[in-house]
Amino acid sequence: MVLIEMIMHKPLPKRLTSRAAATVLVTPFLLYFGLAATTARAQATTGSAKSVSQPSLIVQTAKKVTAAKQNPPPPEAKSTELPPRVQYTAAEALVAAIPGMPDARFWADSEADFKAALPPDPGPWLILSSGGSDGAFGAGLLNGLSAAGKRPDYAVVTGVSTGALMAPFIFAGPHYDAALRKAYTDVTAADVFEAGSSTGESFVNSWPLRDFIAKQITPQLMTDIAAVHRSGRRLFIVTTDLDSQRSVVWNMGAIAAHGGEDATKLFCAVLLASASVPGGFPPVLIDVEANGKRFQEMHVDGGLGGQFFVAPSALMETANPYRLPATQIYIVVNTGMQRDFKVVDRFAPTILTQSIGMAVPVDTSLMIDRTYIAAKRSGADFNVAAIPASFKFESRGAFDPNYMKALFQVGYEQGQSAAPFSTEPPPLPGGPTPLPSHIQKTGAN
Repeated sequence: MVLIEMIMHKPLPKRLTSRAAATVLVTPFLLYFGLAATTARAQATTGSAKSVSQPSLIVQTAKKVTAAKQNPPPPEAKSTELPPRVQYTAAEALVAAIPGMPDARFWADSEADFKAALPPDPGPWLILSSGGSDGAFGAGLLNGLSAAGKRPDYAVVTGVSTGALMAPFIFAGPHYDAALRKAYTDVTAADVFEAGSSTGESFVNSWPLRDFIAKQITPQLMTDIAAVHRSGRRLFIVTTDLDSQRSVVWNMGAIAAHGGEDATKLFCAVLLASASVPGGFPPVLIDVEANGKRFQEMHVDGGLGGQFFVAPSALMETANPYRLPATQIYIVVNTGMQRDFKVVDRFAPTILTQSIGMAVPVDTSLMIDRTYIAAKRSGADFNVAAIPASFKFESRGAFDPNYMKALFQVGYEQGQSAAPFSTEPPPLPGGPTPLPSHIQKTGAN
């Protein structure tokens, strides 16, 4: 999920426990992109409170006002109403599959399917978290590990949101480090979204990100991912099936191994979906089939189900004796773990941003703690890396290349260091470090 972070210039959580999370997450978009201002202007013109809650009425009212001043009236604008979706049942959702690719995915809470999809042999696992443009840290860290000769061949790589976007390069091997670096240091906001072009299902259009992904996922990369998959290693990417309200794990190596244009299109669609915040970006509709019936599922940001993915939640429970078949677990947290002090402005987007931001460190810490316990129970070495508290570079805007380059360098240097990972979970987030009384701190870093 990247858009709120782009607007507010700070990373935000991908998951809230309330079902109202999606509404909270997209409210800053509504305010930022002018919908609230538009409704306010319409209310002042028409005196109707109903126009505030039904933005579509604003367009109709504006047409009527314009028509009254012109003779003859202008032609009716083309309808922007989206076509209705093919309806399907919960029973059909349970058995839906990708046509011709039955091994492409499984429910993230399915223990049996998860176990069946794992590599035949144990090995190190790499877990890549969400974090938007702060994924530059993870990209730098992996580049630094390669340069230092300390990067293993990961048996399993999982990615959520920005972690999903970097995962294919990492899975394919260190010879894609340059492409990974370029993707996280040369990108700009224009490569991610187009403001001012809202759709009926989102406040901005993500066609730039769609095209950017399509350029990155080359035929050679698909071939290399397929080869790594056939060698017994696995690449898992998570999306959220909004219709079923369940997380889905995509076996990306298996998709690549099918080959052909359909496999590439699906591969790219999954990456786009995993990074598409609902309401901010358009959802991604994926073609499936159940009992001979064709329809589309609606998929959005994988971060709605958690900051990262290791295994089905039931297998991660403390009381579950299941042992993960991993020799080491490496978690890359593409976000800071510290709270930021800020005197909050009396402005709705700022209030929402600060409120939602409180959930990130706590939610991430709880997931890390659970993974630590599961790793110890499984006899696997535990390792975690996160953006250091000392990183204070100020971003000047959405996907600021200077900010991302600075963060990439921090990750790179940490990857080259003697201890790129911690073997213990970070402490639970506490209050911000007090500054000396003669220094005034303004704003959030």
